[in-house]
Amino acid sequence: MVKIERSFPAPSSLEAEAKKKSGSYEKSDVVERLKQDFHNKCYICELKNLQDPQVEHLLPHKNGRYPERKFDWNNLFWSCGHCNGVKNQNIYDSGILDCCKVDPEKRIIFRLKEEQIELLPLMKQADEETDRTIELIKAVFNLRNTGMRVYKSDMRLKELQKEMNILFKNLNDLKKRPDKRIVLYKLRALLKRESAFAAFKRCYVRERIDEYPQLESYIQ
Repeated sequence: MVKIERSFPAPSSLEAEAKKKSGSYEKSDVVERLKQDFHNKCYICELKNLQDPQVEHLLPHKNGRYPERKFDWNNLFWSCGHCNGVKNQNIYDSGILDCCKVDPEKRIIFRLKEEQIELLPLMKQADEETDRTIELIKAVFNLRNTGMRVYKSDMRLKELQKEMNILFKNLNDLKKRPDKRIVLYKLRALLKRESAFAAFKRCYVRERIDEYPQLESYIQ
């Protein structure tokens, strides 16, 4: 999970649809804007180029019980179906980190360690939203309660491993040729927030910035 810059003003359809008895928060202007703002990447797991995108509510509207949340542009997020399904539990109803308002990289350490993800709070006394966010991200990579969730969790872990291996290869190339522009160009792209699993890749470099001082500007 990385910081996202939400665009404003809100899509025009939201105000009109909110006045209808059965209005939709998934009109084309909303979908296209969310896809663009979130770089077609699930804000929770960071899988990119989603095949099953969904418009997700950060705070649930509970089938209209909280109508003010249903069409609130600030409450709409771009998610994959897997993460939306995992998050649809009462334990997350009080909210997770709003990555459009706070920078998750300043709250959470993201690591891939021995083929498992490791997430830790950066602060000694983490707030409840940070703790819930950590538990949610762990769940979307590790949940095994149904056959389909085993498949989807494993797929995300494999895609994360693949992306990290690309990072490792380019970091090794950088050590061999620290002045090679094409390697720096590739690393810059890999470390952008727009890239897949950016939080894990950026954290890996951030924790080893003494080895790669020329990459510091790429993880700001």
